[in-house]
Amino acid sequence: MSSIWTIGQRPNSRIDPALPSGPDWAQAAPPWIKRALNQVLKKPSGGWFVIDGCRNIGTGPTLYRIGGRDLVVWRAEQMLFVAPDACPHMGASLACGTVVGAQLRCPWHGLGLGKDGHGTWKPYPSYDDGVLLWARLDDVEPGIVFTSKPTLAQRPAHFLDSVIRIEAGCEPEDVIANRLDPWHGVHFHPHSFARLSVIDKGVDSITVRVAYRVLGPISVEVDACFHAPDPRTIVMTIVDGEGTGSVVETHATPIDAGRTAIVEATLATSERTGFRLARSAAKIVRPWIARSAKRLWVEDAAYAERTYQRRQSI
Repeated sequence: MSSIWTIGQRPNSRIDPALPSGPDWAQAAPPWIKRALNQVLKKPSGGWFVIDGCRNIGTGPTLYRIGGRDLVVWRAEQMLFVAPDACPHMGASLACGTVVGAQLRCPWHGLGLGKDGHGTWKPYPSYDDGVLLWARLDDVEPGIVFTSKPTLAQRPAHFLDSVIRIEAGCEPEDVIANRLDPWHGVHFHPHSFARLSVIDKGVDSITVRVAYRVLGPISVEVDACFHAPDPRTIVMTIVDGEGTGSVVETHATPIDAGRTAIVEATLATSERTGFRLARSAAKIVRPWIARSAKRLWVEDAAYAERTYQRRQSI
């Protein structure tokens, strides 16, 4: 292994000596990944699905497909709305319409639709958490208990955020399984991770000590915990080291059978003075964060797709 130079605040937590050592292929625990995944999939969702980053949604109507349903998302009166894409009059795609004042105007005959609905056509319950837009689709998961808002992970009080959305040929559980396997990080993403070791493992959570590459051999080392607040979300929180409190939320939203949207929100924070400067330059920093996240997910989407294909062949 080439030399690694770490900079910044280093983690101080103790590594559990009972954990296995040796090469990563020997440490990787497929039975644990499977058990942890089963625990995560049992968690309640409340019927909520992440659609996209709020900042990614413009002023005009946009078409999204979630859980086999075509949805239209639009912004009006400083609020975001989610509704069935078919106009209740003659079925036109409302994503081809326009927003006029507080209403979404059908492109075929000009019917204006808003938050109060029209007949059986009504907007879905939605929730803007300040970074992501969620929708509660009451007809996608029968038999579950619906909640008034999604289960949100703890976020830092002050952060710089960036959100990406990509699609992959797999199911949401394959995305979650990818995040429950940290042992692949150095080998599959050598451009981003210099070294990684598991330092704690729970029933459905795992903590790793990882050195992120900044430039060549120069790295920042942190302890990061992965846990799942709901069955379609994995949250990585930096619990020790540089940027403690920073969060990466990975949300897996079903599009159709065998097709999943991966929506990942990065919320970076720091106590350093320079972080205030980074926040003031958010328009410049956000694209850089997004490029780094997309680079990882091009590879991890291939991992999830391979997992799905293997699972389908059994």
